[in-house]
Amino acid sequence: MNGQYDLPLPRWTLAIFSAAILVFLVAPALIVIPVSFSSGSIMAFPLPGFSTQWYEEVVNSPAWRSAVTNSLLIGGAAAVLATVLGTAGALGIERAGRGLKAGALALSVFPLVVPIIIVALGGYLTLVRLGLNNTYWGAIVLHAMLGMPFVIISVLSALQAFDRTLWRAAVSLGARPTTAFRRVMLPIIMPGVVTGAVFAFATSLDEVVVASFVTAPAQKTIPLQMFSGIKTNTDPNIAAAATILLSLSAVFLCAIEMLRRRSEQLAGKRGMETP
Repeated sequence: MNGQYDLPLPRWTLAIFSAAILVFLVAPALIVIPVSFSSGSIMAFPLPGFSTQWYEEVVNSPAWRSAVTNSLLIGGAAAVLATVLGTAGALGIERAGRGLKAGALALSVFPLVVPIIIVALGGYLTLVRLGLNNTYWGAIVLHAMLGMPFVIISVLSALQAFDRTLWRAAVSLGARPTTAFRRVMLPIIMPGVVTGAVFAFATSLDEVVVASFVTAPAQKTIPLQMFSGIKTNTDPNIAAAATILLSLSAVFLCAIEMLRRRSEQLAGKRGMETP
């Protein structure tokens, strides 16, 4: 046994099959890119002509600028809150006993498996009781709740590669637990923390159902602005905004891939240093 799977299909067949699956998954999203450069007044394909007027409208429109500002504010604050709480939660779960760890991990991913409409309705009723509905804080808290599972899972994965002897060595030399975490553990698990933060921000940036329940009309995010625009008109400016979001998603994926490679490099260095 050479540790590899013996597949009956030739490699070129698997490559074609994988490429076909990728095209099937990505093509519906990529079709909005050429539509965003249409010179027509409605979304149509093939294009009647080429123009960048819809990007100019998105950039210059007060409504779209407000949506971008709201998305950055809510998404950034939610990512920070989710990263802090999710990292602390991952540390607690990692130190818990086997039975408690399984239950805590199941609860931490609960927002991912529950239908989003239930999360939105429950969050709306809770925020109404607290007087936080139609406020930025309410949207930030709920978006942070949706992003926390990604932070917890990412940090837990990074903690699996952390050598506990480094922590014990730092504590035995007189470092306080907070100092040992900040100077020893955090730099090593940082790729996992940042990856979770990126996922939390991307989740908030893409979220529309919860935002429609808990935000005021003046707090529209980019997805809400796109959704309301689709209901009222069919201008290609929606496709232009979607193309911008796709570009941001590509940037996020590249950042996550760089962090993954950085984590592998750190793990390889630790493996070489281990006698």
